[in-house]
Amino acid sequence: MEHPWFQRLRRIRQLGLTEYVYPSATHTRFQHALGCLFLMKQAIILLRGKGVEITRGEEQGAWLAILLHDIGHGPYSHTLERSIVTGITHEEISLLFMERLNNQFNGALDVAIRIFTDTYPKQFLHQLVASQLDMDRLDYLSRDSFFTGVAEGVINTDRIINMLTVVDDELVVEEKGIYSIEKFILARRLMYWQVYLHKTVLAADVMLSNILRRSKILGEQGVELFATPPLKRFLQDPVKGREMLCREECLETFSQLDDFDIFAALKVWSAHPDSILSFLSHRLVNRHLFRAELRNKPFDPVYVASIREAAARTFGITEEETEYIVTEEAVSNNAYNPDHDRINIRTREGELLDVSEASEQLNISILSTRTQKYLLSYPKELMPR
Repeated sequence: MEHPWFQRLRRIRQLGLTEYVYPSATHTRFQHALGCLFLMKQAIILLRGKGVEITRGEEQGAWLAILLHDIGHGPYSHTLERSIVTGITHEEISLLFMERLNNQFNGALDVAIRIFTDTYPKQFLHQLVASQLDMDRLDYLSRDSFFTGVAEGVINTDRIINMLTVVDDELVVEEKGIYSIEKFILARRLMYWQVYLHKTVLAADVMLSNILRRSKILGEQGVELFATPPLKRFLQDPVKGREMLCREECLETFSQLDDFDIFAALKVWSAHPDSILSFLSHRLVNRHLFRAELRNKPFDPVYVASIREAAARTFGITEEETEYIVTEEAVSNNAYNPDHDRINIRTREGELLDVSEASEQLNISILSTRTQKYLLSYPKELMPR
């Protein structure tokens, strides 16, 4: 925990730009990691009390796996993944960090890595780290709900953990805990639309993504850009994804990136000669966010084209450059996906049922359906009259 790579998580906010909508959402990935560790300790104590065999080595492996599961997140992580650090996910970067740490600590993370990658014989340990009912989700729902003030995300983590048990090496929930699981699934769906996929948050994320994409293109062209040394490396290096981060020195450079690198650059880029970069940076720094339209169906191409034409005319930019100003994308929400892995309920008779079959209060089959919406964001002065 005292390693600089883990301490870096203190400087990465859990919800990125969500504070532009919910001002108190300034908690960090460091806090989240500690919360996950606390819940993992509770779960292991509970399972042992129910007769599930978990050795001391397995316990420590599960602790380390959940503690480090997010160590690969960069600043504004998901936005970063689609702009300047592409071709690799934060889960893959987490594994790279864990492998390097394992070398530094003489194999102390052997079991943790096997649990994290689901190659350890006891699969339920991996489910505690990464599944549809893992300690990660239990913590971030409660934490994000608290710091945003969105009460719909409140779940009873103690009750859910107390209802866990293991059957045939599978993590399951005792029948009397089904109401807490129903609330958990519903809370996820509501938190996605009210917080994670809030249209104003999405608009801010799109602006940041476009800023980083623009800066990456300029950096690769050799245009002078202010940036801290680690950020400059990623802006100028044309190598992408796994090829970049598998290099020892590149992973070390990535480990120095945090929110401060990005926002310091945004402040300076607000006065950059490149009109697109300065326009977007100035607006994001000062929270002059774009208008966001969220619809259930794709936008009419004619409607989008009219806004792009207005952007080119109003700001004196080319048709290609309007892609940075007028952005269309799809967003989706899947609170529960039984095709990925199931949340099984053990009935009093010992039968295992998927929660969608066992539920009496909610139509989980509806909640498990992927809902897709379409976002269009653009400067407010371009609003059609």
